[in-house]
Amino acid sequence: MPVRLSSAVEVAAPADAEILTPQALDFLVELDRAFAGERVELLERRRRRRRQIPLDFLSGTRAIREDPSWRVAPPAPGLVDRRVEITGPPERKMTVNALNSGAQVWLADFEDALSPTWSNVVGGQRNLRDALDGTLAFTVPGGKRYQVGPAPATVVVRPRGWHLTEKHLLVDGRPLPAALVDFGLYLFHCGQHRNPYFYLPKLEGHLEARLWNSVFERAQYLLGMPRGTIRATVLIETVTAAFEMEEILYELRDHSAGLNAGRWDYIFSLVKNLGASHVLPERARITMTVPFMRAYTDLLVQTCHRRGAHAIGGMAAFIPSRDPEVNARAFDRVRGDKQREAADGFDGSWVAHPGLVAVCREAFAEPHQLHVERDDVTVTAADLLNLGGVAPEVTEEGLRDNIAVALRYIASWLDGTGAVALNDLMEDAATAEIARSQVWQWLRHGTPLRDGRPISRAVVAKLLDEEVTAAERDGYRTAAARELFTEVALGPTLPEFFTTAAYARHLVTRP
Repeated sequence: MPVRLSSAVEVAAPADAEILTPQALDFLVELDRAFAGERVELLERRRRRRRQIPLDFLSGTRAIREDPSWRVAPPAPGLVDRRVEITGPPERKMTVNALNSGAQVWLADFEDALSPTWSNVVGGQRNLRDALDGTLAFTVPGGKRYQVGPAPATVVVRPRGWHLTEKHLLVDGRPLPAALVDFGLYLFHCGQHRNPYFYLPKLEGHLEARLWNSVFERAQYLLGMPRGTIRATVLIETVTAAFEMEEILYELRDHSAGLNAGRWDYIFSLVKNLGASHVLPERARITMTVPFMRAYTDLLVQTCHRRGAHAIGGMAAFIPSRDPEVNARAFDRVRGDKQREAADGFDGSWVAHPGLVAVCREAFAEPHQLHVERDDVTVTAADLLNLGGVAPEVTEEGLRDNIAVALRYIASWLDGTGAVALNDLMEDAATAEIARSQVWQWLRHGTPLRDGRPISRAVVAKLLDEEVTAAERDGYRTAAARELFTEVALGPTLPEFFTTAAYARHLVTRP
């Protein structure tokens, strides 16, 4: 039975009285009433735009792109040097380890790396508050004590995307936008005493950035903060946003902290937007050096540095192994990837494990590379959309891997874990999205395997049966995950995200 803790909000779950204070909830209501309607309109615009292929740079914003005079705000305290950023969910142990990792920045992730159970969402807010207050410390069985050290990383919070809602917090029976919940609770409890910085996920264009900018301005006014206190880095992880990078920086210019290249979600977006006509190969073959990915990242660096903004590279997801030979090969790959990013002009990059911090830092010799303007780069719309530079080759091993990874990740996500170690890699929801969308695409097109067999429902069903058996042998609970995978990967249409229906169906009623 929902309980009312403020004048307008009903909490349909056990309430943490220190996080869900009446004042904090009233703050969320102010944001919701100001911006929830515009959010709904922008989500509808997304759906309409997806039917308006081909994509191109916007003619109506040409003046913004061609005006050489404007710049974003100078880097804020704690965001001048961003050579290494570590990512992970704001669980207690991860919070301490990330802040003590030696990375310059910790991306505290309420989005792809967090399964949004109510306890995870509220517990993550409490962990961040306690860490920034200096009170987060605990001892695990065995006697090891965890506490934040004297020189922690700068915290940057990634709220959930605009498309998600928080069904445990209701106004007039309507769930609040999850993005405003994650943003608002962190800003209310932590942002007034610390530098409030954010990563903004899943944006599909500059109007969505404009909405965030309006949220920032309203929130700063309500809490008595100077304009420009909030800073945000936008993840360019949709192909539509790639065509509007300049405009996104412009909309957020007083609050901007740069752009980030999100690889898996970007490829997932390509499948969603262009998958009816273009077939991509298995994801392991879509490296950052294939032509369309190269065009996207070169344009990102050039755009950021032209406007005085940081350009942050992609994820190194490897988890150090007990096998020294595995580590040596993986560290070489990570080192090469980060050296390529540094040579391309990126100012820093992401890692998923503290063991990779030193490897990443080696590649970036300077605190930033804002002086590298990349005047050599010319990227056209055709370059961003040219998916023909890599042959759509698929092996049975690649198909099986996508099925196995998506199944196991979804099973873990449904059990409340959003950052999952699979095959020596730390995977999050973006991995499951690209994996299941590729299976859907190959099945839709009857893409031939390397041995000539077309990918059919029978082929996929056989591999799925085998992977369910293997996952159950490893301790995964697969019944709900199998049902969900079948729905989001094998149906007649490709659902926009697996997380929306899965959240409503499985996590909202979770104890």
